[in-house]
Order: sequence, then C-alpha cells, then structure tokens
Amino acid sequence: MLPTVLKLEEASGAVIVPMDDAHGNGRSDNDFNKIGASPLLFKEFYGMTKVCSSQAAIATIRDGMTIGIGGWGPRRKPMALVRELLRSDIRDLTVVAYGGADVGMLCAAGKVKKVVFAFVSLDFIPLEPYFRLARQSGAIDTMEIDEGMMLLGLRAAAWNIPFIPTNVGLGTDVIRRNEAIRVIDSPYDDKEWVAMPALKLDAALIHVDRADDRGVCEIAGPDHYMDDWFARAADTTIVSCDELVATSYFAEGDRARSVFWERSQTSAVVHIPGGAHPSSCNPLYGYDTAHFTEYSAGAKEGGFSSYFAKYIEGKTEAQYQQAVGGLDAIRSLPLPVY
Repeated sequence: MLPTVLKLEEASGAVIVPMDDAHGNGRSDNDFNKIGASPLLFKEFYGMTKVCSSQAAIATIRDGMTIGIGGWGPRRKPMALVRELLRSDIRDLTVVAYGGADVGMLCAAGKVKKVVFAFVSLDFIPLEPYFRLARQSGAIDTMEIDEGMMLLGLRAAAWNIPFIPTNVGLGTDVIRRNEAIRVIDSPYDDKEWVAMPALKLDAALIHVDRADDRGVCEIAGPDHYMDDWFARAADTTIVSCDELVATSYFAEGDRARSVFWERSQTSAVVHIPGGAHPSSCNPLYGYDTAHFTEYSAGAKEGGFSSYFAKYIEGKTEAQYQQAVGGLDAIRSLPLPVY
C-alpha cells in the first residue's frame, strides 16, 4: 500500500477527524480549516485522493523490484521520479523500458541489475552512452527484444496470462540469445510460435500532461506510446503530471479521448510541473538537446558523478529546475520536428 501524506504527518500532530459531523452530515473544506485539519490530508487518509509527494511514492519501491518506465527514448519520460529514485538507496532493479536517459542514469548510478529493452536511445544520440558503458562492461544483465515483443509481454502481464504466441522473432538472434523466450508448437497445425512471456511489473513510473486526484490521466500529445500497458501490467502505477486538474476537466469536450487507462490502475499522482525534463512532454515542451549533450559528454569526460553532483545529489526537484533555467525555460523548449 502507498503511504499517505496524512499518515506520514500524523506523528507531527496532523488532526484526524471523522468523515461526518455529529449529525451525520458530510464536512465541508471550511469545517476542516476551522479545526486545523487539512482537507487534502483528510481525503488522503480516507483514500479519496491519490495525490502524494514524489518521496512518498518512490518509498514504495524496494530493492530487487521490477519496474517499468513509460515514455519513449527522449519523449515524455518521468524524469523527476527517476531523479527521486537516484536520490534513494534502492538497488538491484530490473528495468523494463523503451529506454532513454532514464535507463542510462539508473545504470550509471548502480541501481540496475537487469534491463529488458527494445532500444535505449536519445534519438539524436543514437545509443544512450551510460547504458552502452554498462552493457559493454558487463555491469548489467540484459534481455534485448523487438519493440512489438515488449508490447506483447506487457499485454500478457496486464491480462494475467503467462505468454502470448507470436511469429515475431522467429529465426532471429532474439530467440538464440534469450533463453527465457521459448518456441512452442501450435496445438492446431504444424507451425511454431514464439511464446513471448509476460513482463509483470512490481511498479510502473509514467509522466502525463494532466491528472486529477482520483488518478484519471490525460496524455495530450500525438502518441501515448505503450504507457497504458505499462500501467495495466504493474501492481503499483506511479504517475507524475505537469498539471493537476479538477475532475470536471475531463467532462469538457472530447477530453476523454486522451485518457488511455482506467483510473483504478493509477496508484499515486505526483504533481511535478516540468517533471519530464530533459525529455519532452508534447505539446507542453520539447526535449532539451543542450542538456542531453552535456549529460552525454560526461560518459567520456569523467563519468556520471559530475552530472549527479551538479544536478541531483542533495538537491530537491525545485533546485534541479532552477539549475536548468527554471520552469519557464523548460516550457519554452521547442517541440522537435520530424
């Protein structure tokens, strides 16, 4: 279970009050304010909101877990949540991702035991440099699979089945180099199929444009990638959002068309404007090529430690954003043109 903000603050004297007053009437926010209790904390205690801090959300992740990270390369990655992971003592993770700097940073920081991936790239820098170093040095185990095979693995986990048969990968090194992936005989004809195993996740980290406190999430960009399947394949789904909105927002116009998974799949919502930086969050902002270039250069100029010390170690997310020019600078990053 996710720790709630109220329970974390209870030891400090947070006031806990019944949901109804003595006459059985529901309390208003003003009622809570009169007795010194925060309405938001009260709702958190009773499970009426999923909003919490990044520290509380990441505290649910343990050593050795398998985590999925949404987004695609340098696009809409939950980088603020990744930075919170980097500040923690968590280790020995298995990371499942269409990877970018999220995977590279976690590998460079020694957090990763194994990476399950279809690619790990920054696009304009084709191979993520710290992931490359980790793989070439043998510091991590890997399962390299096709993009579609990863999607099938997430779907199998979401549907709670052990595998999905596919012809993707037949006759390739994907099968020869992955002992965990089996080829099976069809029960209906004489064909063989690849049995893509379920990629069950303990937790998924995802960044979205907007969310409400119930866990309804909007991805407004042109592609939601495979984030809906990451959310459904995970026991716990932690979502960071650029904007926290009222539930009524989703009743406007065709907003529901930008909601790609059920709110019941969302375990926690963390409001972090600019939280995808240095990756993009289209249409709010593009990815930061200058920052990625500086980050990547460290792989040849002394390693990840200098970048970590400059931007992450001992710093809050607000201090990180100040170091990269502030939220206005992030929001002014141009969208990439393909």
